[in-house]
Amino acid sequence: MAKVLLINPVVREEDEPRHIPYGIALLAAIAVKRGHQVQIYDANAWRRGFDIVEQVCAADDWDVIGVGGLTTTYSFFKKTCEIAKRVSPDSLLLAGGGLFTSMPHDIMRWMPQIDLGCVGEAFVSFPRLLEAVDAGDRDFSKISGLAYRGKDGECLFTPVAPTIPDLDELPYPAWDLLPLDIYFKNSQELYSEELYTSKRRIDINGSLGCNLVCRYCWHLGTTGDMVIDKNEDGVDDVKFSYGRTIRYHSPSYIVNMVKTLHERYQIDFVSMIDENLMTMDAFSGRTWIKDLCKAWIEAGLQPTCRRDGVVHDESCRGVHFGGTSHATLAKEDALSAMYAAGCSFLIYGIESFDPVILKNLGKATTQDANYRAVDLCKKSGIRPIPNFIIGFPEESFDSIRNDIQGLIKLGIHAKPHFATPYPGSEWYYTYKQSILEQYDGDLERFIMDLGDASKISAIISHKFSAMELLGLQTIVHQRSLRLLDQAEKHWAGADSATRPVAVPRPSTNFERKKIQAPIEDADAAKAAMSGA
Repeated sequence: MAKVLLINPVVREEDEPRHIPYGIALLAAIAVKRGHQVQIYDANAWRRGFDIVEQVCAADDWDVIGVGGLTTTYSFFKKTCEIAKRVSPDSLLLAGGGLFTSMPHDIMRWMPQIDLGCVGEAFVSFPRLLEAVDAGDRDFSKISGLAYRGKDGECLFTPVAPTIPDLDELPYPAWDLLPLDIYFKNSQELYSEELYTSKRRIDINGSLGCNLVCRYCWHLGTTGDMVIDKNEDGVDDVKFSYGRTIRYHSPSYIVNMVKTLHERYQIDFVSMIDENLMTMDAFSGRTWIKDLCKAWIEAGLQPTCRRDGVVHDESCRGVHFGGTSHATLAKEDALSAMYAAGCSFLIYGIESFDPVILKNLGKATTQDANYRAVDLCKKSGIRPIPNFIIGFPEESFDSIRNDIQGLIKLGIHAKPHFATPYPGSEWYYTYKQSILEQYDGDLERFIMDLGDASKISAIISHKFSAMELLGLQTIVHQRSLRLLDQAEKHWAGADSATRPVAVPRPSTNFERKKIQAPIEDADAAKAAMSGA
């Protein structure tokens, strides 16, 4: 069987490690189930520096060293791949995650150490790759879902890996391979009182996919939204679209997983890291949330404070949870069921209160819907956590004024993020030429500069510069209409001839139509993951 090392890069270096590498832990569990020997080095949890990465890579004769992560981990990712190939040159260096899927040609050009990578969903392609490695077969062209090097080092693709139809076929993540105590130590977050007093919080994922088409959201081949097709240079490349294959675990699968975590690790809080927790409810005919909450209570997971109708304190027993929502999807009866079961917060992607921006954003919501959603959530007893963004292409003083007025109306304080054209998003392809111009033609510099959108990078606003957006962020945070009026007067009198403008350009890498990737045959997918 293959010896596999999976490395999780450091995420958000400015913060403590808070979220387990869920995807890596799932792939590890699939590989272990098939009999392979797997280790995970979670650099995000340990944060011991590159000397330890080097020791880990040299610790065994690894057949495969896999490194994956988000685009924002690129600097650590690049250094780790350089170390892995230098220390363990005979190991197959495998890239993966959103970082690789969103721009495989660029990553393989910038990093000659990488042998190949998984593109899109890897639940089936990864175990099939390990099977080939174990058999000594290096002809990767026969395995779907891969990008590999040709004879001249160029990036070649196999057909898109089909997505698995039934998420309940997945094993539980390989929690035993992670340093959970480090994550438990950083359980507390300021989303709710229950989460702030948590001692052993963990992440779970109930679904893959979202029915929205937000321009800023990246598409990574896990929702049937990716195909391989010719780009503007006539070369095979990843192409993303509005295709959707939305899949979700059954309520019983999720509740059994949480019950296992509660019994094994004594967890007291679950963060549901779905793109949109309410999507499953909408696609199930409004039964999924109620069934989940009912099963949660019947399994004895309901927090005692909710059971007894008392104020939460540290004597509470049970498991609270929180997740994400959308202004038009949350309904009163669903919120009531969630509160009773133990939900303490929901993150709402409000983004803006401006009608023009909301219309062009693709979120299928309105100013009034945003107002109603926050108010409805507050009345249910669940704390709404709004997410705001400024720096949209259409951003104006009027749109910022609408944001501030909305925040004041709802009694919300929020420091907005910046509109960021992450690779894989529609914005990235629309504004790629402008991004290159802002980074002197060096796309890699942009990738290395990306953060979590609280940091400003490439500007896509047609009106405001980086300096102006930084000032507007503070004004919105302070909810100061007075300062906004003064800034507008000053701006109107200043020379605007040299203001940078993000110019949209057409691209063949993103299609607004619904091109759809294939779905894996259920029996074949189950066999690939289980080793049957």
